[in-house]
Amino acid sequence: MRRREYRLLTRWRFDAPLDAVWEAIYDSANWPSWWRGVERVVDLDRGATDGVGARQRLTWRSVLPYSLTFETRVTRVERLRRLEARVEGELEGRGCWRFSCENGVTEVCYEWHVQTTRAWMNWLAPLARPVFVWNHDRVMREGERGLARLLAERAARRPTAV
Repeated sequence: MRRREYRLLTRWRFDAPLDAVWEAIYDSANWPSWWRGVERVVDLDRGATDGVGARQRLTWRSVLPYSLTFETRVTRVERLRRLEARVEGELEGRGCWRFSCENGVTEVCYEWHVQTTRAWMNWLAPLARPVFVWNHDRVMREGERGLARLLAERAARRPTAV
């Protein structure tokens, strides 16, 4: 059965410093602590000092009765601007985080270009595609909410200047 392709785009905006948003997303090993839907992240390889080559195995779950596990390998790091990875496993393709900041508002754009490798997902895709996209969007909304909470907590802990 042929694989089904998904090209998904998510945009988040935060009233937070760019470096704080970057650090939270770059530190994917800690996503399960703030991103509902990320069940597990296992570090497999640290990669180079800038993170290129780092590998992780991630397991995701949303409201639908299935989980997805895949490995990521970081292919590009442009600190505070761009973070890209290849994906292999139950999804294959690539993901790219892009970051920008204007007037203290940080925008994050996530591009997800993947194919499903599970036979049942490919078989159901002609009918279930809208549900799979909805599921992805829901997981991403949970990430946005969780990151907003994390950023607010960290900002509240920062000492204020006297």
